[in-house]
This record gives sequence, C-alpha cells and structure tokens, in this order.
Amino acid sequence: MKHLRKVIDQALDAGKVIGTSIIIAQHGDVIFETHSGWADCEAKKSVTENTIFRLASLTKPLTSSATFALIEKGLLSLDTSIMEWLPHFTPKAPDGKIYPITIRHLLTHTSGLSYGFYFPHNEPYRSAGVSDGMENNELTLEENVARLAAVPLMFKPGEQWRYSLGIDVLGAVLEKVTGKPLSQVIEQYVTEPLGMKDTSFYVKESRHLATAYFDNSNGGEACLMSAEQKVPIENAGDLYFGPDRILNPRAYPSGGGGMASTARDYLQFLEAIRQGGAPILNQTSIACLTQDAVPGYEVALPWPGYGFGMGFGMIRDAEVANSPRSVGSYEWSGAYGNNAFVDPAIGLSVVILTNTAFYGLKEFALNVPRAVYCDLGLEK
Repeated sequence: MKHLRKVIDQALDAGKVIGTSIIIAQHGDVIFETHSGWADCEAKKSVTENTIFRLASLTKPLTSSATFALIEKGLLSLDTSIMEWLPHFTPKAPDGKIYPITIRHLLTHTSGLSYGFYFPHNEPYRSAGVSDGMENNELTLEENVARLAAVPLMFKPGEQWRYSLGIDVLGAVLEKVTGKPLSQVIEQYVTEPLGMKDTSFYVKESRHLATAYFDNSNGGEACLMSAEQKVPIENAGDLYFGPDRILNPRAYPSGGGGMASTARDYLQFLEAIRQGGAPILNQTSIACLTQDAVPGYEVALPWPGYGFGMGFGMIRDAEVANSPRSVGSYEWSGAYGNNAFVDPAIGLSVVILTNTAFYGLKEFALNVPRAVYCDLGLEK
C-alpha cells in the first residue's frame, strides 16, 4: 500500500491530520491497518489500535440500524407518523399546516427538518436554542426535540432532501418505543451483538480518547479545539463543537452525532452490513440502509453524484462523484474528521478515523480511497 502510505505520511507531516486510524478489509480479511500520528499532540501520545475517536455523524448508521432492528420486531413501521410516540412534535410546514412526519422521512432526511449550521448565523435554530448535538451541554433529548418542533420546517415532508437533525428525533422515538435510553437501545441491538466494546455515547475516562483538532481553513496546520469551539462552514453558518461532550454522562445521546468508537469496532459494523446484516439485521433491512431510497431527489452532499438510503449515502454516478469506487458503493462521514465506506462489488470495507475536523472528512477522505484503489490496481 505504498500510495496510501504516502497520502497518510504527507497529511501527517504537513500537520493537516494530527492522528489517524485506518483499517481496510477485503472479502472479510484485513489487508491494511495503521494507527499513525498523535492521539494527543501536546502530550506526545501516539495513536494506537485502542484509540477512541469521536464519530460525529458516523453515529447515524448505528442509530438507523437500531431502528431497523425494532422494525423487524414489529415495534415500528416506516410509514407510521412519529406523532404516535411524540404527539407534541408538530412543526409547521412553510404553508402553516402540520403534516405527518414518518419514520421513513426521518431516515431518508426528507422530513423538512434541518441543522442549524446550514443557516447564516445558525438562525432560526440558534434563537430557538436548538442544539445540533455536538455541544457539551446538559440539555435533555426531550427538551431539544421540543425546541426543534417550535421551528418551522424547511419544506413539506417528502418534498425534498435535506440533511438534518431527523436522526436525533428518531432517537427520541426509539426511547419512547422501548422505554429505554437510546444508549441502551443501540447497545442491545447493535454494538453488543457485534462485540463493539469501545463504541458508546459516553467515555468514562479519557486515557484512550483522541484529543480533537480542527483545520484552520487557511492552509496551515490543524489547531487544538477549545472546550467550546466554533468552526465556520463555507457559505453557511457555524458548527459548534464541544469535545468534552463525550466525557459528560449528562449530555443527551445524540443519535445523529454523539458516539465514539475505534477503527476496529467500526469495521465490525461495516462488515456485518456488507455481509448481509447478521447477527443484527436481515437482508431486507440491509437493502433499505444501503440502497438509494430517494432516486428522484437532488441529494446535496459535499460532492455531486450521490444518492441516499436509510442509513448511508451511496454513489449514483462514479464519474460525476469523481470517485474510483463502484456505483452502489455506500458511505458516511463525521464532522470530527472521519469517513467509512463499503464497496460491495469488490468486497471492500474501509474505516478512516481521524481527530482532525474538517480535513479528515474532506481532502483526506478523498485522497485515501484514491490511493487504496491505486494500490489495489483498480484505478479508473
């Protein structure tokens, strides 16, 4: 993997990425694994196989998988209104009317909800006190969902695709359905059956937790995140990071972005999905998670050429996406600097975890797959 090693070393040497764990499996066998750079640059603590990274939105596929586990048990239905469990969640559409939001709408990001960071000055979400699920606070999930319900929808449910806090709302539904905290739901139906012992919403002690850094957007080295770090998003608002949230047992479990994990743990999850779902899901659920569920919608991901299922984004057009991966390859990323993808056509699962936002999920997440496919002799 000489091309991949070069990409990793260049990013680390330039200070664009502070630390990273990358693990690659093909047809179930690990063909490459590296734990490189600093978990904590200031303390000179190296990344190891045990280093835990904040997942941010890589949490979403885990929450979506727990949802399908409940659907398989007959406890949920894709097209049931969430008002059955959250009767007060009645945000109004732009026409002033209230429409049913379904589990399907939440999973596919077609509910009309949004994220605060999409808006200049994060309004109207910021004025309503809505958390994007990344800050370190002790706001409850119930309270955040109530605040979100007070903000008008961007569009009538089902009319468009827009990445959103819908998976946090889904987490609140899962709690109502099961009578358990979301952390226990995901543990019971996803992480425990897969042996993901280092994947959770709360890290009890920080010995293995990577320190968080961010790209200063000026071409220089990454910077250490403060306890309350505001990072601007080009042509949008700001994303508010609270790196210590993962150490706060009173922070609400954000189904859209609140978990942490290791590369080896997350590979266990990807491989279960790639191989048909056992022991957590059946093949019908896997198809829902990984196949394009919104073919007629424009999916405003960071790059064109993508669709979206009910857990992952997937490549619709590899040429337009400027990707070496196969059509139907599915993936997701996380704002702390992570990416994970599966290319089922060649039996490939790849986990790329870093502690560096946003470089780790942008340039690095583009350069690593290109190098991998080059090393495998699969360049297009």
